Amino acid sequence: MEEKGIMAAKFELYKDKAGEYRFRLKAGNGEIILASEGYTKKDSAQHGIESVKQNAPDDARYERKDAKSGKPMFNLKARNGEVIGTSEQYESVAGRDHGIEAVKKAAPDATVHDLTH
Repeated sequence: MEEKGIMAAKFELYKDKAGEYRFRLKAGNGEIILASEGYTKKDSAQHGIESVKQNAPDDARYERKDAKSGKPMFNLKARNGEVIGTSEQYESVAGRDHGIEAVKKAAPDATVHDLTH
């Protein structure tokens, strides 16, 4: 149940300009908190969303690192070590850690909005 005025988190499944399927996880405030790589098949992207939902609560699945720019960011990895989602770049380690907590809380119950049709 959503509280009045507060939107729940959601996955958006979409097709990029190159024709690949991608998804992004948006927090209730509309901010993108995780984004996928490109997939050639829609069902592969849908499996990626399910993998994020399953792996998001597990802190061990997060790779905390710095981007080439030196800014903190993170990857969410599946059990096999494959990256299934990447964060934005943050201004601080605290911001990155807050982003990880947001994904942990939001992803498992987020709805999927298919924007490909």
